[in-house]
Amino acid sequence: MTAVESRPVGALSPVPGRPGDRPFGARVKAFVALTKPRVIELLLMTTVPVMFLAAEGVPNLWLVLATCVGGYLSAGGAAAFNMYLDRDIDALMDRTSQRPLVTGMVSPGECLVFATALAVGSTAWFWFLVNPLSAMLSLGALLFYVVVYTMILKRRTSQNIVWGGIAGCMPVFIGWSAVTNSVSWASFILFLVIFFWTPPHYWPLSMKVKDDYERAGVPMLPAVAGNKVVARQIVAYSWVMVAVSLLLQPLGYTGWFYTVVAVACGAFWLKEAHGLQSRAKAGITGAKLKEMRLFHWSITYVSLLFVAVAVDPFLR
Repeated sequence: MTAVESRPVGALSPVPGRPGDRPFGARVKAFVALTKPRVIELLLMTTVPVMFLAAEGVPNLWLVLATCVGGYLSAGGAAAFNMYLDRDIDALMDRTSQRPLVTGMVSPGECLVFATALAVGSTAWFWFLVNPLSAMLSLGALLFYVVVYTMILKRRTSQNIVWGGIAGCMPVFIGWSAVTNSVSWASFILFLVIFFWTPPHYWPLSMKVKDDYERAGVPMLPAVAGNKVVARQIVAYSWVMVAVSLLLQPLGYTGWFYTVVAVACGAFWLKEAHGLQSRAKAGITGAKLKEMRLFHWSITYVSLLFVAVAVDPFLR
């Protein structure tokens, strides 16, 4: 019996079984939902600014558009594969219980065909409209997310998001390679910023919904370790992330503007991370732990930092 079959009666939204019975508009929204648009917004936020840095100004706008479309298709394909593979545990978690495969708005077969089409289409798109290097980096990110993270790491280790997060770092390389047909130390530093940003970004959310992960048997760190341990890990990753973000200026890739933004945003991040750790050490739980403050700030942080990456070339 699958997790979907074992879910209590009434837990899934009632949807007619035949595709013809499902409203066209709702079906379109369901297929869009398979691509996780809100996650892709963040991925594109780390792609486009890097293109400005690589071009040391305004890149070819057609190239920017082509890279964004290819990035959406590739990341959307990865997300759809993820929902296909995780449909059993998605049915057990409140946070994911309304995803299209769980509700029945999209069938597993339809999802698999859709994901495959996006994967193939995005690779071809990058290859012919951007360059082969970007196509290979994009395909590598998709395969890493689907195979390494979703199929191997997610259900086996509490370090799943640490190493699985590498897939989310790849847009930095893709943005740089789209402009230069190469990678550089600057792109590698920004890759590391996202690598060390991912765990302290995701773990606060996981702390909030750890009951979901416990119920689904997914060993996300907050589901298998106490708040003190998780908060300590968040602080450690946060310090490394901020330190790495400051390497661009001494290596000559950015100027004063990026450095000011990185220092200011990093200082506020560390304040929030240490605040979370202090509350965890004091044994505070529930709403008073305020773990979501850091989660929400993490999105603002990465947005401001990468906007600074894009603006900095114009101020040097």
